[in-house]
Amino acid sequence: MDIKDLQKKLKYSFKNEELLQRALTHSSFANEHKIESNERLEFLGDSILNFTAAEFLCGAYKDVDEGDLSKTRAALVCEQALCIYAGEIGLTDHILLGRGETQSIRKKDALTADAFEAVIAAIYLDGGMGRAKSFILPYLKKYVDMAIEGKVNKDCKTLLQEIIQQNKGEKLSYRMTGETGPAHDRTFYCEVLLNSNIIGKGEGKSKKEAEQEAARAALALMGL
Repeated sequence: MDIKDLQKKLKYSFKNEELLQRALTHSSFANEHKIESNERLEFLGDSILNFTAAEFLCGAYKDVDEGDLSKTRAALVCEQALCIYAGEIGLTDHILLGRGETQSIRKKDALTADAFEAVIAAIYLDGGMGRAKSFILPYLKKYVDMAIEGKVNKDCKTLLQEIIQQNKGEKLSYRMTGETGPAHDRTFYCEVLLNSNIIGKGEGKSKKEAEQEAARAALALMGL
């Protein structure tokens, strides 16, 4: 694991790098190596994230009622939103998993979201609340409009289709490019094309999962 490279992406340098290591330690890895997992940090990070999101929304949207603020906050801190944030820094590639750990896309999203919250807690414990907020707020500000419009909770294929449909004459299509592995543990590979141009590639344990990952990659290319 390249801790230094990840810290550059986090825009935060840890005084105690062991905190970051722990934030990236999934329970499957922790059980194998008899060390502490990121579960307690995830619990703390979840509270910090929710508080920061509530404080941000109350300050930025003074004329919005409590009900709408709650819905927007829920969208900003949901699992899918956290995976989007984590994707911007390639966090999944740094998570420590046990040998032979296989995850469905649903479970992979869950462990990525948990690791992102654990990183928030690690920054808080290492540098204080101000540094934790400085890490969180850029994501909230960037995606708050999507949260208000209800786009964050949509699956990647649906969101990508809605974006492309705004431009008449544009055609979106998916094509499988291959598959590997034994019959009981296949990995599928997919490309998403805008007209004839490849705009994203993905892989997964099913064709649908591979298509979702290709759409996710295309959205990332668009800055979404």
